[in-house]
Amino acid sequence: MNQESKNLWLAVIFAVIGAGLLYSHIQEKNKEVTKKFGAKTTIVMAKKPIGEMEPINETHIEFKEMPIEFVSPGTVQDPNEIIGMVALVSFRKGEAILKNKVTRPSPLTGISLQVSPGKRAVTIPVSDTSGVARLLKPGDRVDLIGAVSVGSGQDKQTEVKPVMQNIPILATGTRITNELPVLYEKNKTGNEVIIRNLTRDTKYSSVTLEVTPQQAQTIVYIMNQNPKDLTMVLRHPTDTGPVPVRSTTAESILGKRRKPASKPAAPAARRTSGTRGF
Repeated sequence: MNQESKNLWLAVIFAVIGAGLLYSHIQEKNKEVTKKFGAKTTIVMAKKPIGEMEPINETHIEFKEMPIEFVSPGTVQDPNEIIGMVALVSFRKGEAILKNKVTRPSPLTGISLQVSPGKRAVTIPVSDTSGVARLLKPGDRVDLIGAVSVGSGQDKQTEVKPVMQNIPILATGTRITNELPVLYEKNKTGNEVIIRNLTRDTKYSSVTLEVTPQQAQTIVYIMNQNPKDLTMVLRHPTDTGPVPVRSTTAESILGKRRKPASKPAAPAARRTSGTRGF
């Protein structure tokens, strides 16, 4: 073994010994800190800046161990307590997240942050028949079935067809996705608090959908003709694919073929009279 190889091996050995000594030193320091300040616990901190009124998800948080003595009261330790919540104030990177600085989505926090970039929120009126007996909930997905008049005169008829499919519901009335399942209200005299279970709330008269700008225009056009021409049909949560569906007409229900539109009779050819030449 030449001198260069010996030097390389010596460097490796010293590096390993140094790493072991450093690890041992860190462990000793941890023991000293634990002895001085007590046991440690894990807290939830902002992994990156979080804006005011911004929904919090998994990408916003990270975990850090701290001595229990240094943990402020109300510091979040379970990430499930804040995922889906809205920040009431802005958080700096590395700042501990406190429970009193976040809240659940509600009419007070608005709905704009629930709308995906590039999409739009549009509200349509619902009834028992057009809104699945008002059993729809935020987060459900529906297809919109429209009744559209086509043709004119004697050839005018109504066609029923899917206008759009797999549309997510953002809100039913003022109930927003991830909102608390109960609502606290005062009675008419204001002396008693009534707890209303929102899981059985069927008093809403509108539903807010998340659609593309073009779909929003289509919905507005149909509602301008007649709001009753739109009906929502509910999907299973795992059923998200498009389904080819033919239009339904009176002829298709009766099994008849639609007669071709009658064409106006062609004008009769004009006869010209003339004298025969010799």
